[in-house]
Amino acid sequence: MTVQVIVLNGASSSGKSGIVRCLQHVLADPWPAFGVDSFIAALPARMRASNGGVAFAADGAVQVGPDFMALQTAWMAGVAAMARAGAGIIVDDVFLGGSSTQRRWRQALDGLDVLWVGVRCDAAVAAGRELARGDRVPGMAALQAPVVHDGVRYDLEVDTTHTEALVCARAIAARAG
Repeated sequence: MTVQVIVLNGASSSGKSGIVRCLQHVLADPWPAFGVDSFIAALPARMRASNGGVAFAADGAVQVGPDFMALQTAWMAGVAAMARAGAGIIVDDVFLGGSSTQRRWRQALDGLDVLWVGVRCDAAVAAGRELARGDRVPGMAALQAPVVHDGVRYDLEVDTTHTEALVCARAIAARAG
């Protein structure tokens, strides 16, 4: 199998972004990365904190509406189109819907060789990273940790609680071939 897309799923502050940077360093070819954070940042400001878009509650909960879902589906199709055009793609996502989010990605990536990677991290460690980052609503990591992996099937899982991003990236790259 020649992997065309590597999808990383994990809760906020689980270490996905660090793994992505290391993956881009260790993979022989250039692999652009696309993350849900960049997608959200690209949305019009009016879609943040709106019923139709995406809203971040004070306790760290994230709610997404129909407008967000429609644009996210288009974004997923665009990522898939790049892979179909020959680019190796890394996706950094948070499956807020667990298996239903993976199902949406599977539909978009149908026909492509995908490596599904679960990124886990102890909730207390992720919460500490969340505070250190300063760009997340406190509580986000703890709320997301139990739901993002619910019913999701992976080819490989890594745990960043005690394992450095580079070590995780090397394991992923070895599996990607």
